[in-house]
Amino acid sequence: MDHIKQQIEALREELNKHNHDYYVLSSPTISDFEFDKKLKELSELETLHPEYFDANSPTQRVGSDINKSFRQVKHRYPMLSLGNTYTEAEVTDFYNRVQKGLNDEFEIVCELKYDGTSISLTYVNGELTQAITRGDGVQGDDVTANVRTIRSIPLRLHGNDYPAEFEIRGEILMPWSVFEDLNKERAEQEEALFANPRNAGSGTLKQQDPKIVASRKLDSYLYYMLGENLPTDGHYENLMKAKEWGFKISDATKKCKTLDEIFAYVHYWDIERKNLPVATDGIVLKVNSLTQQRNLGYTSKFPRWAIAFKFQAEKAVTTLESVSYQVGRTGAVTPVANLKAVKLSGTTVKRASLYNEDYINLLDLHINDQVYVEKGGEIIPKITGVDTTKRGIFDEKVEFTKNCPECGTPLVKDDGEAIYYCPNDISCPPQIKGRIEHFLTRKAMNIAGGSETVEHLYNARLIHNIADLYTLKWQDVSRLERWAEKSARNLVDSIHASVSVPYARVLYALGIRYVGETVAKKLALAFPNIDALMAASAEELVQVDEIGDRIAQSIVRYFSEISNVEVVNKLREFGIQFELSEDIVSQRTEKLKGLSIVISGTFEKHSRDEYKAMIEQNGGKNSGSISSKTNYILGGDNMGPAKLEKAESLGVPVISEEVFLEMIK
Repeated sequence: MDHIKQQIEALREELNKHNHDYYVLSSPTISDFEFDKKLKELSELETLHPEYFDANSPTQRVGSDINKSFRQVKHRYPMLSLGNTYTEAEVTDFYNRVQKGLNDEFEIVCELKYDGTSISLTYVNGELTQAITRGDGVQGDDVTANVRTIRSIPLRLHGNDYPAEFEIRGEILMPWSVFEDLNKERAEQEEALFANPRNAGSGTLKQQDPKIVASRKLDSYLYYMLGENLPTDGHYENLMKAKEWGFKISDATKKCKTLDEIFAYVHYWDIERKNLPVATDGIVLKVNSLTQQRNLGYTSKFPRWAIAFKFQAEKAVTTLESVSYQVGRTGAVTPVANLKAVKLSGTTVKRASLYNEDYINLLDLHINDQVYVEKGGEIIPKITGVDTTKRGIFDEKVEFTKNCPECGTPLVKDDGEAIYYCPNDISCPPQIKGRIEHFLTRKAMNIAGGSETVEHLYNARLIHNIADLYTLKWQDVSRLERWAEKSARNLVDSIHASVSVPYARVLYALGIRYVGETVAKKLALAFPNIDALMAASAEELVQVDEIGDRIAQSIVRYFSEISNVEVVNKLREFGIQFELSEDIVSQRTEKLKGLSIVISGTFEKHSRDEYKAMIEQNGGKNSGSISSKTNYILGGDNMGPAKLEKAESLGVPVISEEVFLEMIK
């Protein structure tokens, strides 16, 4: 068997090198096809020979579906924050303090301050063993499984001159391009957008499913090494060594000896940072010598040997010319500020989000106001304030529209909601087109086409709702402007192919307000066919895990509309899947009927998501919190002490996964 082990290790070494070439050096030496072929070969060998499993194998980059609560781990070396400066005078003061404190020659290392999530990585004998978030600086979350999916972080180091054990710290980042694609996808689903890449990246790193983390294509830059036997006394020199070992170290890192050199660096990157693929919000200055760092020491909060210079968020003042309103597929009405064009962060800004009526009232906006617009780390420009001294006495106060801007229907707002809706989902054009666009998307019916396709078909009166798609003839489509026979045939073929899309995705594709992918899956399990779902009352719906009053009322309201039921019946006639497949139905039981179960901790035999599915599959209800109505707690390792205490006080039995599996056997 030795030759199998050697083959596996050789493939791992080769794939690690190709990963480094691609994600760190940006100079791939083989094609994606060849890489995937080798990765598949390794995966098959590891499956056949589980005795050679290695958590740091390149195959583990994709993430498993094991769902874990994050364990809190104390930092060996506290992760302190840096003192911030905002002016060059404050940088000069820092430089002079260092000079006075050392009374010796020194070098300052200038680094870009990446706007991401701080991480500390531990390597033992050249292998990644642990990844901990900053947390409160004293302890953080163990996110090792998620960090293993980030391609620019080496799982095994190159060479052999690294310390036996050391830490290296840096930032986990979401590149602008990934952030924009993610927000575009969320906008299509009318989900809340991430404000900036930092929030999106941090949220991704805390996902319970490493597969989701892997799909988000996070990146990293490392910037500080700690340990007992570091290669040199120079911080900069240690980073250069780390680069040789396979870490992604910014090429912008530079040693400076004078204030003039520091300010030249600051001025250059204040402009050039806008061309970087990731977000930055400043520059970090560090004394290079580790001995000098120790001599300077710390204040009660910050190191005396380092400081952060924060770039000013770009702002501009311009005129609010008008406010318009956009209507989404679910009828949600969003206000948009139309501005006199102004340059901001290298782009021309003409529009800014106003979020909702409350935000407009908070700003006390008037037409022709001089408004402060800011971009900073945000991708979406926003109005942050108003210069009321420039306001004219006759300038009209902005009042949120009372009627739909598209169809004139009076708007409604649910209790506790900040968003107004147009209730005319039958004949409001943007809602109709939006629902059809949503129906086409990859995660829904996966039909070729997008907003432009829908616009053409709708304007030509070939479609009025999602069911009309299935009556389209390619000959009619090909007569439209800019449509050729081939593209028309492709569209109609993909529509016909969509009849095989499973029931849960069809429910999601219908575009019922608040019914996303996860809710659709839960509904499909609880109501195995569309007739059962259409007949369900709000009281029956809220018995399903994660279905609250708001979602239940939305579903009941949707099926109470005759036009929606007619569309569903037409889709049924065209062969759309409106019931669970027989193999899933045959596995359902009533063994846990009427039981409310809370899952807590981590498990060996199955993931948390798998246990949730088993509870639902056997008629039980998943609950997120313990109450007097909880029947059991399915408890694993690292179960939170607060939950355990509450369970004991309420007399709720805690069962192991072995006992649970016996219950549903």
